[in-house]
Amino acid sequence: MTNPSSGSFATQLFEHLPSLQRRAHSLCRSNADADDLVQDAVLRALANQLQFELGTNLRAWLMQILFHVFVSGHRRKKRERMALDRFEHEPNVAEQGPRVECVTELPDRIKRALGVLPDGMADVVRLVDIDELSYREAAESLKVPVGTVMSRLYRGRERLAAELAEKSARVAA
Repeated sequence: MTNPSSGSFATQLFEHLPSLQRRAHSLCRSNADADDLVQDAVLRALANQLQFELGTNLRAWLMQILFHVFVSGHRRKKRERMALDRFEHEPNVAEQGPRVECVTELPDRIKRALGVLPDGMADVVRLVDIDELSYREAAESLKVPVGTVMSRLYRGRERLAAELAEKSARVAA
């Protein structure tokens, strides 16, 4: 084998493209995805050609790179699918369209129940549930992390529901 930094590395790599393409197709089952996989693997091989050890099997090295690129892509797609599935039904995560005012005034019993909540929780419930801001927008408005907004909103909704249920029970009694 010659020095990988010379033009012969690219020539040798080019000779292995058909076998890389076959392996990529067997992994992806799609010509377009296989082409993308081979392209990514070749780019990674060219970027790391100095790590290739002279006298070793270039084809095996390229196949290993191809497989690692495939697995990394598969894991990334799986994480993306999981994230999309998790947030698919959460209306406050995604950007929303134009807001339409439906309620002009909150009922007194809800105002009183909101007044019982600690300020941090009440502010988050108002911003997210009443003003219909996204978690991100509420976090920016309150200058707190998004996780804090989510936590306060969860606890605030729980307390609000308990307060309203308690008042309904008192009225019914």
